Amino acid sequence: MSSVVAENLPDAHGHFGQFGGRYVPETLMNPLQELEEEYFRAQHDPEFQRELNYYLKEFCGRPTPLYFAERLTKELGGAKIYLKREDLLHTGAHKINNAMGQILLAKRMGKTRIIAETGAGQHGVATATVSAMFGMKCVIYMGAVDCERQILNVYRMKMLGAEVVPVHAGQKTLKEAVNEAMRDWVTNIRSTHYILGTAYGAHPYPVMVRNFQRVIGDEARAQILEKEKRLPDLLLACVGGGSNAIGLFYPFLEDAGVKMVGVEAGGEGIFPERHAARFQGGSLGVLQGTRSYILQDEFGQIQSTHSVSAGLDYAAVGPEHAFLRDASRVEYTYATDEKALAAFMKLARLEGIIPALESAHAVAECMVRSPKLGKDKLIIVNLSGRGDKDVAQVADKVKLEMPR
Repeated sequence: MSSVVAENLPDAHGHFGQFGGRYVPETLMNPLQELEEEYFRAQHDPEFQRELNYYLKEFCGRPTPLYFAERLTKELGGAKIYLKREDLLHTGAHKINNAMGQILLAKRMGKTRIIAETGAGQHGVATATVSAMFGMKCVIYMGAVDCERQILNVYRMKMLGAEVVPVHAGQKTLKEAVNEAMRDWVTNIRSTHYILGTAYGAHPYPVMVRNFQRVIGDEARAQILEKEKRLPDLLLACVGGGSNAIGLFYPFLEDAGVKMVGVEAGGEGIFPERHAARFQGGSLGVLQGTRSYILQDEFGQIQSTHSVSAGLDYAAVGPEHAFLRDASRVEYTYATDEKALAAFMKLARLEGIIPALESAHAVAECMVRSPKLGKDKLIIVNLSGRGDKDVAQVADKVKLEMPR
């Protein structure tokens, strides 16, 4: 189908067609029900919305600009490229939109302790930030491998007062961090709220996180209409769990003329355990609370993943993305590590913008598609985060000479 009725997603039980739902231990059913009820009350509470909008504007830095990338456009010789500058938000990524919404929910529910998982560290930093703001204890679970490759963000979280717990199980990346956070939540259910960072997990997290992130697409829609007097032809965003992408895509879902492409992590190529492109090698399964496409073997064992970007290095994808892919509303492709690194450097050199490695995957796809489109076409790329956290890693991989 060319469009979907966005308001019908998900149904009352958190299902996006055959995807989504709530697959958790019995001990988490009541807390999730409580969270669902409180979230939908808050959604219709003008005072909650006023408070959220106040902090998004005054503390986080919204609205973010929709920036015409003039030199990149000229270099590629095709469509006119706009960048939605989520990298300019406080803490450096779109993650603060969701963290702010959820901390206000936690406060409404009388919670005093916050936990979260993080991969690239941006969600951990955002969660530590809002926890400090509201005086709540904060514990962040992070895979030991990710702690090493994102050490800057580990220090940032600690400076904000959070306890950072390295997870040494399994692959020592995001999946294992989620497992540990869920174990903590089961144990400390009365005092603790789990600020899950992406549009994944058991209902109501996918719909809740999407709605906290849809501000990206709502702003982009108004901004492009103001600048160009029409809607874009193409939206591009990277997809890990998928919150920045669904935040951009959702307000455009019913506009049949707007094409949308999500870009997964192609890693070292589409070979088992060398990538994190769920739509290239995944199959239907249940992982960490929801039903979606998962990288797993024929026995249902979760496969190892790889990406140069910690934030995309995950074995499953958000259930709404799975639904939109099967409905043929959104196309999903991938960019390899090599392509993402090249895009990282090109954006830095041409536009003076150092993107997050995650966002560089979307820029890489833009570099493929823009030259094939006419100069009268419009592309919006969601620049979901900035690349400060990735500078040392990229410098090593592209063999930049460091000053002596």
